[in-house]
Amino acid sequence: MGGIFISFTRLLAFALAIAAMIALYFFLTRTYTGTAIRAVSQDREAIALMGARPQRLYLVTSAVGGAMAGVAGALLIIQYAVHPYFGAAFGPLTFMICVLGGLGNMVGAFFAAFIMAQVISVGGVIVSTEMGYVIAFVIFIVLMFARPGGIFAKRA
Repeated sequence: MGGIFISFTRLLAFALAIAAMIALYFFLTRTYTGTAIRAVSQDREAIALMGARPQRLYLVTSAVGGAMAGVAGALLIIQYAVHPYFGAAFGPLTFMICVLGGLGNMVGAFFAAFIMAQVISVGGVIVSTEMGYVIAFVIFIVLMFARPGGIFAKRA
């Protein structure tokens, strides 16, 4: 389409990633367990007084986090060759997106990932792939000075 070729595996990975993200968002915002997970991150002692068991919620949170990491890994291996240092390339980028979106803010992380992906892609087409990443990190540093809490942080 318009000179751009997108493989079926990339479209499939994109669709499944969006579905997993929406499922996680609804789990965290619409279920009792998801609300309790968000509450325990705010105040562990208060959630215990409300009848929830923080240790059980930590276990559920670890399981959900592991499941999401497994989904991410499964979606990546259909596109890239697997080797022992496979995940090392994604670590700094993931950190940058989480911080830029605002820690604990799923919507902010989604928009930060979208923005950074566009910056890297356009920078890769205009200059080079490596310079696309450099431009993304420069934008990250500038935005961290402008909005230290992330792009969707609420001002106090």
